[in-house]
Amino acid sequence: MAILRLPYASISASAFPPLSILFRSPRTAAVSFCSASEFVPKDDSKRSPLKPGLYLVGTPIGNLEDITLRAIRVLRSANVILSEDTRHSGKLLQYYNIKAHLLSYHKFNEAQREQAVLNRLKQGEIVALISDAGTPGISDPGSQLAKMCAKENIDVIPIPGACAVVAALSASGLDTDEFTFVGFLPKHSGTRKERLVVSSNETRTQIFYVPPHKLSQFLDETTPYFGESRRCVIAREITKLHEEFWRGSLGEAKQEFLIRQPKGEITLLIEGKEETKAENPTESQLEQELAVLISDGHSLSTAVKTVAERTSMRKKEVYSLALKKFGKQIQVEDEAAE
Repeated sequence: MAILRLPYASISASAFPPLSILFRSPRTAAVSFCSASEFVPKDDSKRSPLKPGLYLVGTPIGNLEDITLRAIRVLRSANVILSEDTRHSGKLLQYYNIKAHLLSYHKFNEAQREQAVLNRLKQGEIVALISDAGTPGISDPGSQLAKMCAKENIDVIPIPGACAVVAALSASGLDTDEFTFVGFLPKHSGTRKERLVVSSNETRTQIFYVPPHKLSQFLDETTPYFGESRRCVIAREITKLHEEFWRGSLGEAKQEFLIRQPKGEITLLIEGKEETKAENPTESQLEQELAVLISDGHSLSTAVKTVAERTSMRKKEVYSLALKKFGKQIQVEDEAAE
């Protein structure tokens, strides 16, 4: 079945409504068109009223259908909705027939808005915070407000939703057990280099947000640290009409996007550094490390434990060597101390 993907920026309340498919038999299906608001239960009388607090509401990252029923309920119940861009968010609210007071809240005015928002929360209001796309506070305004609310013992309630990081990682084909979300690289060149040095040496998948017009520059800066052979995935326009997952090495990506200028939001993932097994140290190396620790006043057992933790050797093997080389010496020292 084909999935209709809805461009976020150009959609209106009357365009491309979602489909409700009612199957009458294995061979036939009746398709009915209905408005988006008909999918959302309108009778909340049997539900418990929402408690006052700050609600961090996840919103679609592209496809307007990627929103939860709970998110819609919270947005309909809010006394005020803080929005990064009121015009942009207005399209989402209109699509789901949500009539609420919108107040702009972005990186340029969040410091001025915070006290007024805190006052509303202390008066027992329901305040919902949304960003242009995804989860507020994650590379978007909201984290500072959440910190202030937590400090003031005001409830902060997350309403999970679409997330570009998780969506890109799940479909990347790279390791998902451990990952580091870096987000946008720092603007200062020195700090950027420091961050890339750290990321390039990590064994877990690294995830970045990259502006489309800076993709080529990002690849040029990244490749010297990660190496041209390191695998990467460039996830572009996730959930939108022109969604793309490009996979290859960093060297191949440099060549590909040197001549192709992509459009839309980009989440870029780079595989972690391959772990190399440490070689077992020689007996002389072990003896030297043990000798240093013992001469510094550590007990034999402590020295053995420390050396075993530093190397890939088993504790039993290190202890046996320590007894053979230093057992008599320690025994004499113990007898002299008595």
